[in-house]
Amino acid sequence: MKFVNYEDFGALGDGETDDMEAICAAHAYANKHGLPVKTKPDATYYIGAKALTAVIETDVDWSTSRFTIDDTVVENNKMPCFHVKSVHQPFELEISSLTRDQKHLELTLEEDCYVIVANANVKRFIRYGLNQNNGTAQTDCFILKQDGSVDAPIDWDYEEITQAEARPIDKTVLKISGGIFTTIANRGESKYDYYGRGIDITRSNTWVDGVVHYIAGEIGHGSPYRGFLNAMCCANVTIQNCFVSGHKIYTTIGAAGEPVMMGSYDVHANSVVNFALVNCRMNNITDRTRWGVVASNFCKNITVENCVISRIDAHMGVSGIYSIKDSSIGWQGIKAIGRGLLTIDNVVSYGNSLVELRADYGSTWEGDVIIRDTKWIPSEGDVGTPALISARNHGMHDFGYTCYMPGNVEISNLHVDDSVIPEDSKGLYLFSDPCDNQSYEGRPYPYVTCKKVISRNLTTASGKRPEISRNPAPFSQTEYMISD
Repeated sequence: MKFVNYEDFGALGDGETDDMEAICAAHAYANKHGLPVKTKPDATYYIGAKALTAVIETDVDWSTSRFTIDDTVVENNKMPCFHVKSVHQPFELEISSLTRDQKHLELTLEEDCYVIVANANVKRFIRYGLNQNNGTAQTDCFILKQDGSVDAPIDWDYEEITQAEARPIDKTVLKISGGIFTTIANRGESKYDYYGRGIDITRSNTWVDGVVHYIAGEIGHGSPYRGFLNAMCCANVTIQNCFVSGHKIYTTIGAAGEPVMMGSYDVHANSVVNFALVNCRMNNITDRTRWGVVASNFCKNITVENCVISRIDAHMGVSGIYSIKDSSIGWQGIKAIGRGLLTIDNVVSYGNSLVELRADYGSTWEGDVIIRDTKWIPSEGDVGTPALISARNHGMHDFGYTCYMPGNVEISNLHVDDSVIPEDSKGLYLFSDPCDNQSYEGRPYPYVTCKKVISRNLTTASGKRPEISRNPAPFSQTEYMISD
């Protein structure tokens, strides 16, 4: 036997019979014998309500096979249909402390490992606003080499570590290709009860190539989704040549007792080191009835290249490299929290701002921003006075860290289509007003201001010269250099 198929284990592939038990059995056999899985190109596999997960430890070629995932009634909405998993077992590490940007640990390992650490007694990302909360445990992930060297920045100082887990990194790349999936949307209440019936990835060195995901059957209410392609606690994950879909937006009552829109994602990365999204597409990136498809938390080094997507969001932080290149970004735009280098290169964006530094986490970006060869159409041409970088922090809330504006902003060859702004408007602002037309004097948690803005060949459809902000007070010490 050169490969395993589902029919050998009882799957019918007729689109009506629940094939999940056969799918699970086929992958279990493939895993045991180290064989790839290959499906019939003309089959349609139906996945019903059963709380089953097919564990994937070998290469998979789903070709043009179709899968129907029926979420209308399920036994467990948290269990993924597929779990791409390492053959290696995680183990605990003895680490007593860490310092920010530490480059080496006095440890010797048998192989390179993905490491995740936490201090549950320190809270970061203490959220402000309609979805306010008490924060999350201070968390870091990084690659620890055999010789003890650290790859990917450590973000925090750790006087105490309550969790330290190492996961050996598989030396070979596991490849998943093809497959046309349709999720029949859930009928749950419109509340935060995230469905996870997709493909979870916890194996380092995984490539997903050519997966297609559609959504059908959405009605007037439903629970959100945490991601059809969901990478967690691993390193070196690439999702390429895939088609993804935006979910209908539902509303619920947030923690502050007010209505909020619920985020529902098709691609999600959580505590991943080196996450890449390459040549991925979706339809209708400016459809405001559909939520943005890509979100992440606690990641290190995110790259987006040659994609057409409605949003890319570093939610609770990204550090290192955050790069968006040769892509079109839709109505929800580029969102960022974290530190490092944010690069926007040859991008067309339709967001309300070109970069939104999330206000619910303090609008902090501790590092630099570079914008090159880019076109921005603010809110699809429907906004009054646009601000290139949206930042809001009134200096009265403790987010669990000092908040920073980007230290240096460098802009070259940017065109802003602000043709619909009012005639009496001053035109484009580089920053929004972060502090309600006030300064940060006397504020308990002031927002560290931008050091320098350099702008070369920034053109606007209105012909009006950009200004730093409608509230210049927080930028009194900012060096501002502009040239044609």
